[in-house]
Amino acid sequence: MTRKIEIIEPNSFEAENHFYPKALNAQLHRMIGHFFNMEHDRIAERFCHLNPQVSKEKLLELLKYQCKHFFWGGSDLFYVTTEMGNRKMVVLETNSCPSGQKSMPNSNESNEHRGYKALIKKSFLPALKNKRLPKGALAVIYDKNYMEVTGYASTIADLTGEKVYLIPHFNKEESYITFENKVMILEQNDEKIPIRAAFRYVTQKPWNRIPTTSKTFIYNSTLVCLAGGRNKLLANKAYEIFNAEIAESGLKINVPETIKDVNKLEIPLWIQKFGGKAVIKNPYSNAGQGVYTITSEKELQNFMDLEHSYDQFIVQSLIGHYNWSSTSQHGKFFHIGTMPNKKGNIFIADLRMMVYSSPKGFAPGALYARRARTPLEKDLPEDSWKVLGTNLSIKLDENKWDSDTSRLLLMDQKDFNSLGLGIDDLIEAYIQTILTIISIDKMAKTLLNKKGAFRKKLFAFLDNDEVLLSEIMC
Repeated sequence: MTRKIEIIEPNSFEAENHFYPKALNAQLHRMIGHFFNMEHDRIAERFCHLNPQVSKEKLLELLKYQCKHFFWGGSDLFYVTTEMGNRKMVVLETNSCPSGQKSMPNSNESNEHRGYKALIKKSFLPALKNKRLPKGALAVIYDKNYMEVTGYASTIADLTGEKVYLIPHFNKEESYITFENKVMILEQNDEKIPIRAAFRYVTQKPWNRIPTTSKTFIYNSTLVCLAGGRNKLLANKAYEIFNAEIAESGLKINVPETIKDVNKLEIPLWIQKFGGKAVIKNPYSNAGQGVYTITSEKELQNFMDLEHSYDQFIVQSLIGHYNWSSTSQHGKFFHIGTMPNKKGNIFIADLRMMVYSSPKGFAPGALYARRARTPLEKDLPEDSWKVLGTNLSIKLDENKWDSDTSRLLLMDQKDFNSLGLGIDDLIEAYIQTILTIISIDKMAKTLLNKKGAFRKKLFAFLDNDEVLLSEIMC
């Protein structure tokens, strides 16, 4: 299948093309609207009131932090507790180029672009200023999520008054893009069109066809993906380093106990360490792929029988029902889950918090939740993924995807109430997401030398996976 380049002209935004049908006419829950309009000072005041050990000055500094590389990201979080009632938001992973806009209900009928406009106007366009960019056009490059990438392209065209090239850039498919002297070049009909700035929604191994650095401004660069935005192994190292940096402030990124740099043969030993229940992750996959929940010998053996593309894995403590969660060094956490439905069923759900960096600091960009397929039960499930897995993406083929929107929970009057979350929980999720974004942005800075070149030797020291190293386009 050969996908074509499209030219998106100004005044082409049609809301029905860029939002899920169930989100198109949904009304935003008042609490979500209130949260999205909270200033940094109020967020810090409230959070520090509930967490008096936290430095308000440091928290404000981080809320107003301006990213140099990681401009736009989203964290997936679980709402968990201990048997002593110690509740917290735990970060599962952080993604560069996250989805979210197509799932957001409307908060203002006069703004048909909704969150697309806020992100482009307050983050993407300001990031272009004061940069020495090559002369050229604007583009959106993608390999997934056509509904949202067309929304971003149309919004960029509307706000700039320029046409925008919408360029498919799929793994293992014909490419319309080359790089000459570190400038992105679109080749179309024997014409070479330089691109001065590109909005990127390329998610599958983006580092194998987009260089880590370029003169063309790429929002976000693949450097961000390697530093943790699409690399769970380096993300966890970034979290640890940043947690050490901010320890005195009372702030901390909450993550499951994580064992990194694990060879496949070692995995059964680490599963045993977690009491036979754990989560195995391919560090470089996303959209729910490459994640394996292990609650039995059968599930472990099924994993060991598979062929895998990469050499390194991470193993994390498993958060499930109180009766069958992993016991980690931090104790045993288990899911709070959704409010019971009419049948008394509670489902595991995660929360996607998308944020963006602007000249004024961070702002929330989108928010949605996803629930698992089957209810959370006291007894150990035969198929743990059906109970624990929340991702909606369904991989049909190498570059073909579908989505199970029946499990999508919107931030509207109906769905949000089923999550059982309050505004303090949203604030905690927001702060946790910001901390992860900053930690990865700092890791990205570390991976560049003084001349702005990618430090591949340092990266290899941090992530010694020969298959991954062979893929990186510098």
